[in-house]
Amino acid sequence: MRTLYKALLVLLIAIPSSIYAQESSVSGTVTESTGMPIPGVNVVVKNTSKGAVTDFDGNYTINNVQKNDTLVYSYIGFTTQEIVFVNQSTINVTLEEDSSTLDEVVVVGYGTTAKKDLTGAVNQISTEDFNKGQQNTASQLITGKIAGVNVTTGGAPGDGSNITIRGLGSLQLNNSPLYVVDGFPISNDAVGGSRNPLDFINPNDIESITVLKDASATAIYGSRAANGVILITTKKGKGLDFKFNYSSTTTLYTPTDYVDVLDGDQFRALVNEVGNDAAIGRLGTANTNWQDLIYRDAFGSEHNFSTTGNIGGFMPVRASLGYSDQDGILKNDNFTRTTAAINLKPSFFDGHLKFELNGRGMYNENTFGNRGAIGSAVDFDPTQSVYNPNSTYSPYFTWLNSEGNAQYNLAPTNPVALLNEVDDTAEVRRFIGNAKVDYKLHFFPDLTATVNLGLDKTNSHGRTAVSQALPSTQLDWDGSYSFYENESTNKLFDAYLTYDKDIDDHSVTAVLGYSYQSFYNDNFSYDSEAEQEGNEFEFIDKYEHVLLSYFGRLNYNFDDRYLVTASLRADASSRLNPDDRWGYFPSAALAWNINNEDFFKSNVIDQLKLRVGYGEIGNVNGLGNYLFLTRYTRSRTNANYQFGYIDNNPNFIQTYRPEAINENLRWEIGQTLNVGLDYALFDSRISGSVNAYINKTEDLISYVTVSPFTNFSNGLNANIGDMENRGIEFEINATPIQTEDFTWRIGYNIALNDNEITNLPDQVETGGINGGTGNNIQLHKEGHSPSTYWVYKQIYDENGRPIEGAYVDRNGDNIINDDDKYLAEDPYADITMGLNTNLNYKNWDLAVVSRVSLGNYNYNNMASAKSYQLRATENSILTNLHADTYNSGFQNLTDGNLQSDYYLQDASFFKLDNITLGYTIPNVFSKDSNLRIFGSAQNVLVITDYDGLDPEIYGGIDNNFYPRPRLYSIGVNLNF
Repeated sequence: MRTLYKALLVLLIAIPSSIYAQESSVSGTVTESTGMPIPGVNVVVKNTSKGAVTDFDGNYTINNVQKNDTLVYSYIGFTTQEIVFVNQSTINVTLEEDSSTLDEVVVVGYGTTAKKDLTGAVNQISTEDFNKGQQNTASQLITGKIAGVNVTTGGAPGDGSNITIRGLGSLQLNNSPLYVVDGFPISNDAVGGSRNPLDFINPNDIESITVLKDASATAIYGSRAANGVILITTKKGKGLDFKFNYSSTTTLYTPTDYVDVLDGDQFRALVNEVGNDAAIGRLGTANTNWQDLIYRDAFGSEHNFSTTGNIGGFMPVRASLGYSDQDGILKNDNFTRTTAAINLKPSFFDGHLKFELNGRGMYNENTFGNRGAIGSAVDFDPTQSVYNPNSTYSPYFTWLNSEGNAQYNLAPTNPVALLNEVDDTAEVRRFIGNAKVDYKLHFFPDLTATVNLGLDKTNSHGRTAVSQALPSTQLDWDGSYSFYENESTNKLFDAYLTYDKDIDDHSVTAVLGYSYQSFYNDNFSYDSEAEQEGNEFEFIDKYEHVLLSYFGRLNYNFDDRYLVTASLRADASSRLNPDDRWGYFPSAALAWNINNEDFFKSNVIDQLKLRVGYGEIGNVNGLGNYLFLTRYTRSRTNANYQFGYIDNNPNFIQTYRPEAINENLRWEIGQTLNVGLDYALFDSRISGSVNAYINKTEDLISYVTVSPFTNFSNGLNANIGDMENRGIEFEINATPIQTEDFTWRIGYNIALNDNEITNLPDQVETGGINGGTGNNIQLHKEGHSPSTYWVYKQIYDENGRPIEGAYVDRNGDNIINDDDKYLAEDPYADITMGLNTNLNYKNWDLAVVSRVSLGNYNYNNMASAKSYQLRATENSILTNLHADTYNSGFQNLTDGNLQSDYYLQDASFFKLDNITLGYTIPNVFSKDSNLRIFGSAQNVLVITDYDGLDPEIYGGIDNNFYPRPRLYSIGVNLNF
């Protein structure tokens, strides 16, 4: 009995003890694989509201945890972990980065989100998928990678790119996307001396590039997002220990082809056939390949050094230095860039207060090869030598006037002289930096206040010195000198609140903000020739425009199945009159994660998301300043007005003339409807998207003629038109093979786009061409694509040779005039494709990038203006001809010949852009170091039926094109 009492007593004591023992506290630290603590990790007790968030040092504590509870550790970009609590007092967790593409963190306007939660048409390309080899600008990193994004880069060193996203959205205004670097929107206007607006950023510093394509994604940026948005995110500090990287690349640039002109013997034969005795007497005895003399094999080198780590355990940091020196294939062309960048991300008060400080400096030195030599090398007589030792006028051969004291007025200038005797240089200094502060309110941790301050400061100095030795049409030529100074200042102030709350199956993120951005420019230039001629020789231009904005966005997620995004931005631009200054740009998007529905269970499909979005965006990008105000332009000094006499001498005063004014200019408004489907299969081994869209632009700004005496000009820009883009995009990324030693990844995209002007009261001629005076070859007209070629229908003989002056009389009135022209093709591709593949076998890697463009047409202006036979001997000089003279047989330069569809050619092409092969040597110096050695070839192969130098010409008019070189690079990349 006593034993029973003792047992009952023990049991009574143990029961409450066991009850209390089941509820305990647990604490620990959450880190990533490198040992770096992760602040902001959600640690919750599964199926309850109990939880905690890790502080800046990755520490957490949860009270009242019961035995056998499951603790869930989750953070965007990392794989979620679940651990069963069995009375441990400490649980330390290491989160692994999530390799699933669905959980990839994507940068969007004023925030980030998981890829699976996107509702708009958004693509993000990261470091691993960037184009390899020598890439001088940020835009080249994504060429051919994204459906609907066309990147056309020039051939000169440091040249920028023309980027269009889903076709053209405007006729007169800028069609370039908005660039946002680390949350700082930059201006698309390049200052004098700068080759492109993105040359300040070293591609080696870029972590990812995100392209926002549809209005539901871009509307948060309002008026500047009419042509899409490109978000550039630079690399940031990470890890606890400092790590270093050094890379070096050496590149050979070689010309691939020349314009097809007559050589010396061919030209002599032609002149002997068609020329008179005087013309034949002008022939020389040389065989000079002028293009061979102005082009060269060029070399370039690039060096980059960076370090990343942590200072004091609370301040991640990354710093970098970069230097590149690139010669152009045009002689005397050189681009040199020095960059420095630093990023600091300190955090305080257990992660409640975070800073992100970005500073980036750039110094460019440019020597511009004289591009006038490109056209002169095609024109110049190949029977003449470069130099004329018998001349007292100039050491270079030139065609002189009858007095022998100046170059003949209509003669081309010796191309070698243009390169040797013109010194055109410039320096550009630029600083861009921003300070972003995030404060998660202690008393309301669901709300974060953000302030982003930015400064973009650029100044440039350039000068052009022309030697007296350069042949000139001016009498008593003594050379010339001009210089310019440009300064631009871009200031940004953003302030916004972000509310982020998860309640059971509901997730809400709301952003509400204000933005102010000003752009100030101060330009000065001087021209010695104008001063010698008594004209205005100093030019001062100062202007400023301001953008004031309010914006908001709401994201709602129910059970990872139903997603809603809505945004509204209100913009006021100082470029518009006060009554029409404000524009309001709403958007809304819905998405349905079908794969998360209970009725849809699949072991194959990881994601099947249907999206639909609509939005409105505005555009005044590229619109001039103060067009709604009366402005006056000072007259030239040789056009002064006589007003009385002073001391019996005529008194001339300088006058001012008013410029055209339009007080009614308002926003171009773009409306976009997008329907999309995202998919992922087989553990995301296959993924991609399909998008269909309609973009409508209303109130297009276009040039329009006005009635006499109603304005200060007979024409001005006005809101008079509408335009529409329709398209379909398809993207697929697949990993067909993935083993321990071998991985094969492949990406393919295709985009179809149809661009049409749907309303334009007045047709507008555009596309100026060389030959004749004031000739245009393209037309903006309702019912057709912008810049459609406006040409005569050429008639051919029975041998298929064009009959000069014979065109189809389309209206049957027996008169050939503009009424007989027709609108043929346009310069923009109907279909574009990109195909890239990456192979990794043990330590070897191979990357191949290619593109296809179908349906784009070029007008071969090099042939049309330079292949008529009488050109060879007219004007008392000799001028070389394009080799097409043998095909056309045209004798005269006429408007009809220039505007014949004979010179309109299909410029569809296949390009093998890049082949890069690399080998990585692990543990080269120590356990944590590796060395990658690589070789690369770019612009490898072009397949096309186009007869010109290159089928890829932005705008479609082939005239004095700077050739794109072929590149051969070798390099090393060392991590230690």
